[in-house]
Amino acid sequence: MKTLSILWQRLVNESGQTCERCTVTGSTVENAYKKLKKSLVELGIEVELKKEILDFSIFIKDPLQSNRIWIAERPLEEWIGATVGKSQCCNVCGDSECRTISINQDTFENIPENLIIKAGLLAAAEIFK
Repeated sequence: MKTLSILWQRLVNESGQTCERCTVTGSTVENAYKKLKKSLVELGIEVELKKEILDFSIFIKDPLQSNRIWIAERPLEEWIGATVGKSQCCNVCGDSECRTISINQDTFENIPENLIIKAGLLAAAEIFK
């Protein structure tokens, strides 16, 4: 069976907290993973989800690494033709501006489930090439 990997990384502070945008994205990543797993097993593709914690020392050097999703070892934004931006976040992230993605005229702080699923399906199609 072939494997489609999803990796989601986010900042988690010493108290085990993350920001609101990462909390929401965490839920959408889980939901997208479950739907992709259920759908792609019929095609002989196993979907795996890994979650990576960034500590503050890594985050402070490059805040745009937090709330980042990789599908089949490529950033989500590459699969869907999105661009990466940044916006002020919250107290967990300090004064850092955190990752956003934009596609067409829409900018997202929390990554929507449908964009994760779309990227996953595009990556799955590549497996059959």
